[in-house]
Amino acid sequence: MRKIYLEDTPLHEAQRDILHRAMFEKKIEWIPTQKALGRVTAQAVYAKVSMPNYHASAMDGVAVKAEKTYKANELNPVQLVREQDYVIVDTGDPIPPGFDAVIMIENIHQIDADTIEILDAAAPWQHIRPIGEDVVVGEMIVPAHHKLRAVDLGALLAGGNVKLPVMAKPKVAVIPTGTELIPPSEEVQLGEIIEFNGTVFSAYLEEWGAEPIYRGIVKDDYEQIKEAVKEAVKESDIVLLNAGSSAGTEDFTYHVVAELGEVLTHGVATRPGKPVVIGLVEGTPVIGLPGYPVSAYLNLEWFARPLVHHYYGLMEIERPKLKVKMGRRVVSVMGAEDFVRMTIGCIDGQYVANPLTRAAGVTMSMVRADGLLRIPPGNLGYEQGDMAEIELYRPLEQINQTVVVTGSHDLSVDVLHSLLREKNAGQFLVSSHVGSMGGIMSIQKDEAHMAGVHLFDEETGTYNVPFIDKYLQGKEAILINLVYRQQGWIVPKGNPLNIDSVSDLARDGLTYINRQRGAGTRLLFDHLLKQDGVSRQQIYGYDREAISHLSVAAAVAGGTADAGLGIYSAAQAMDLDFVPIAEERYDLLISRSFYESEEGRKLLTLIHSAEFKAEVEALGGYSCRDTGKEVYRTF
Repeated sequence: MRKIYLEDTPLHEAQRDILHRAMFEKKIEWIPTQKALGRVTAQAVYAKVSMPNYHASAMDGVAVKAEKTYKANELNPVQLVREQDYVIVDTGDPIPPGFDAVIMIENIHQIDADTIEILDAAAPWQHIRPIGEDVVVGEMIVPAHHKLRAVDLGALLAGGNVKLPVMAKPKVAVIPTGTELIPPSEEVQLGEIIEFNGTVFSAYLEEWGAEPIYRGIVKDDYEQIKEAVKEAVKESDIVLLNAGSSAGTEDFTYHVVAELGEVLTHGVATRPGKPVVIGLVEGTPVIGLPGYPVSAYLNLEWFARPLVHHYYGLMEIERPKLKVKMGRRVVSVMGAEDFVRMTIGCIDGQYVANPLTRAAGVTMSMVRADGLLRIPPGNLGYEQGDMAEIELYRPLEQINQTVVVTGSHDLSVDVLHSLLREKNAGQFLVSSHVGSMGGIMSIQKDEAHMAGVHLFDEETGTYNVPFIDKYLQGKEAILINLVYRQQGWIVPKGNPLNIDSVSDLARDGLTYINRQRGAGTRLLFDHLLKQDGVSRQQIYGYDREAISHLSVAAAVAGGTADAGLGIYSAAQAMDLDFVPIAEERYDLLISRSFYESEEGRKLLTLIHSAEFKAEVEALGGYSCRDTGKEVYRTF
């Protein structure tokens, strides 16, 4: 039962079609005004009482008859007698009959217990709040289809509305499908996947004002999925099916929707997010979301969010956008609309954005993203240094306080990030794993504040400085030591293949996992190959690349690699064995402008702290004997 895409529908057309066809029944419920924050009014709400409902004093002072004060000036003070000419009032007090102005207490001179003196005339109705100044009986306070804010609730209560007619929240059924899915658990067996998309969908729906109804996991069985959809449409305004929307033999969503109703769209011209099914069953919108998290979340926003706003009759608010310089090249293809998750930082007054992984299944790319780059179908992408517009996921104020770290990955940077958030609430850190050489070039091109580097120079037998002299000409920067760390072979528990040297990796049947080009660990591996006279062609897996030490350890732990070169702490994190080779120096290359900034000083203080050193050394395989020490500077 396989369905191949007939066409790639442009995103805006798919959105238009479902919004045009979706017809929702208007449901009204009455709720206490105090509980109505964020709810949407079902009809206009009018004032039942005036606010204030009497003439009220706007100041502390005395109420007077304005005509008795007209002759008052500095040369001709006027004296007033209590009860006869004035009455003492406080802010909010009713104005007694016969009085029509208030003089502030600061402008009164007390002669005796009953007599006051004034130097300025009072204008009629000065400092008096007339009846209905705020709200008048019969006045419309809020219109229909209005999302209620905190200030609205105050005005509604002031107008005597203790209950409100609001639109009932749209009910959205969430149905995750997949034989491999299990409920959230701390123990996962081979072939099992924790079902977490349903929780994410439900949280987004609540944020948008809908009521999610989680219906539980349904196995990959056509009849079970069909029955789940039939039941869901009876009690829901929208139905979400997760997974099964593509063209595989067990992707049943298209066929279920086609049998029970009508398919409007199967596949949109986007990357990621192509395999989506949009249809109607008994008039209820049904959205078949892809199984991959990033694709699913984007489609949820493209289709479920507009439907929720359409239900309420509300306009969707666009996220703010920001002009940025591209820190790296981003390639697109003709015919598809590309959506790329990006990190953003402000480097010497210029906003710089770098792409995160574009894989549709990498949830962490959404967690780490500062914004989304949207590349139109006819655009082939952006070159490094080009200007582009990013849709922001985070407030600009946070981006302005973000430290951008590139270069080589190390767990000590993660520790630094965590402590930074604890100690400096207004400061953030984002890291991009581009390898040590990529980090140096980022500093050279003003695309990062700091870069992690650990490049071993064969000729001098030293780390980092020769590469900085060669590639960072004309750029002012400081090199400080962050840690010394153990590099070695990451192998399965017990080292079953007895891997001890680089020559062992050339044995038949053994699979290696390498680091990406430009990574210091890869340069070290090439140096070891040269030392032992082993060619790259002898290493099965030499061209398979991982972008971090944890990725290397994960490959070994997962059984897809027998060994990889990495750091001790990564092996320990995955409960693997480690065969040490050498201690290496891992430094931070910092631009001079950031080094001398207030934010840079805060970060350096944290690096020098005993707390940072203790947490890093607790990871294992680290020495902080020179942490924070200046190694070199280019000026």
